[in-house]
Amino acid sequence: MGLRERKKAETRAALSWAALRLAVERGLDNVRVEDIAEAAGVSARTFNNYFSSKGEAIAARHLDRCLGIAQALRERPAEPLWDAITRAVVTQFGPDPAAAAHPISDASKWAAGARTVVAEPALQGDLLRAGAIAEAEIAAAVADRTGTDLKQDLYPHLVASAVMAATNTAMAHHLRADPPVPVGRLLTDALAQIAAGLPTP
Repeated sequence: MGLRERKKAETRAALSWAALRLAVERGLDNVRVEDIAEAAGVSARTFNNYFSSKGEAIAARHLDRCLGIAQALRERPAEPLWDAITRAVVTQFGPDPAAAAHPISDASKWAAGARTVVAEPALQGDLLRAGAIAEAEIAAAVADRTGTDLKQDLYPHLVASAVMAATNTAMAHHLRADPPVPVGRLLTDALAQIAAGLPTP
């Protein structure tokens, strides 16, 4: 990735994180595009170059990480499929540089606010779209890795759907668990349980 592309990715991540952080702190209805842009240090016009709405900006954090799973899976060396998937997933859900720039002061308040935000009816369409895009990319990566056919074989789609389900379930459990359970541990556990029932063809 060149410098220009890296800068664009950093701006996109900063806007997405700012949108989520402000929605958690204030409530989705109390956040304007101008607020998000200001928090990310850019103009509202720049925001509109990346996202069509604050909902799309919030969903983009999860989308980018899940698209990263597909990319990481393609880059993994030859190894058992579910080992490769687990490593690809856990790597993508490690520390977030955008979040590190604006740390969370109260983890329990953050979890409660994040639960409220992701349950917002206004966000559901954006979250579903993001999930569908990511799932299609993961399915393509699985098909490449297993020599299966995206049009003819169920397997890559089933695996991609299972990966997204595991990711979403682990994230939701992380937000509701008290005390919090590390996301990496939840993801590893969820994928191990699925792997035990979905052998590679």
